[in-house]
Amino acid sequence: MPCLALAAVSTFAGFQVARRGMRWAAGDFVQAAPVSEPIDSIKIDSEEFGWLAPQQQAERLLENAIQRDPLSLERIGLGAGTWLGHLQSTDRLFDLVHIALNSDDLRVRGAALEIDLAANNLSKSPETVQRLVRELRESPGQRPWGLWRLGALGNRGVEPEVVLAQLLSYAHDRHEQTRFWAVEGLAVLGNDDVIDPLLDRFAHDPSPRVRQRAACNLARDGMLTREQRLAAVPHLLNFFDDDALDSATRGWAYGALRLITGQALGNDADAWRKWWATRDAGHKPYSRGKGTLLA
Repeated sequence: MPCLALAAVSTFAGFQVARRGMRWAAGDFVQAAPVSEPIDSIKIDSEEFGWLAPQQQAERLLENAIQRDPLSLERIGLGAGTWLGHLQSTDRLFDLVHIALNSDDLRVRGAALEIDLAANNLSKSPETVQRLVRELRESPGQRPWGLWRLGALGNRGVEPEVVLAQLLSYAHDRHEQTRFWAVEGLAVLGNDDVIDPLLDRFAHDPSPRVRQRAACNLARDGMLTREQRLAAVPHLLNFFDDDALDSATRGWAYGALRLITGQALGNDADAWRKWWATRDAGHKPYSRGKGTLLA
């Protein structure tokens, strides 16, 4: 598949599905209550901003964070926990979270995770992880959002080892939909340990839909840093030696290489290997960083 085709589906699938009917909460979306003074006229570092309802604070801060405003990013990180139980799933907040999750800046994506968790009244605690684990087991119909948000909690530093173990288990479930969302959760978890599982699902999952999502998550989506994505490149190159790889999956591998590296070398495995051999000569081992741009 051409690079543009892969890029076209390279977005947080969870929020696309949600827009088609899987709402943030059980109830319908509601509209935020108006405020007497336009929010745009209130500076976020002013005393008046603190008087705004949590809903208006969250929406304004996330809107600014999408523009990479450092103060807004900082305040979301510090204040999201205080909004638990006070945010409504409005169309506006939903759209802002979706936009932020597609940012090229991992800090902005992280801010979206914080607000999504707060909007769903999910505290960043081991107890919340255990509750989601239990719900995944007892309520299969809730697995899509449960797996995604389990990954989000792990990314925010809550029980990442427990989260990883759960996601790995569901990534091999007999139901395609569950595997799909486990792949999404792995991408949102976004630590070093998810790279190999994503590569495995990309190469070996029986579902083309799951394989494609694994490719997108390796290439652009989720919370992986650029260095972590580059670490997948030699493995993607090795896939070209696998005669069992079908043409679609092979095309997604080329598309992922283009998105990760920014190189346009066509569907020529030898050209990619030569380029990587030259580039890799001075490549240092990757390590997890904070506030990293994807490109």
